[in-house]
Amino acid sequence: MSDDTQEIRTLIEQWAAAVHRGDMDAVLTGHTDDIVMFDVPPPHDGVRGIDAYRASWPPFFAYQRQGASFEIVSLDVTAGDTVAYAHALLRCGTPEELAEHPESRLRLTVGLRKEQDRWVVAHEHHSFADTTADTTAGA
Repeated sequence: MSDDTQEIRTLIEQWAAAVHRGDMDAVLTGHTDDIVMFDVPPPHDGVRGIDAYRASWPPFFAYQRQGASFEIVSLDVTAGDTVAYAHALLRCGTPEELAEHPESRLRLTVGLRKEQDRWVVAHEHHSFADTTADTTAGA
């Protein structure tokens, strides 16, 4: 594993641990001022800028305090010289939600760029599969 790949893995793992703890300062660490995040809840056109990103987290932290999990199950990183991306699956839910749907995973995609010789997150995309969709359509 390259040094860049390990640095990115560590950044994302530390971010996920900070989200689980509800540690806002640590969640913001390693993110660009112009971050764009597409998240599960609205707004549908995304959250843009570090201030809006910061403001989006308190409702999720309240959810976390109900005993919800936020843990990485798998994480893959592809890094070039100045840009990189990662995708991950996370167990995200309360014990009751995960007992009812143990296969449920939060899907995470992260876009990064290298600034001043360190990797920073410029884009996050979080989603869950649409479990209400008709999976037989087109079959």
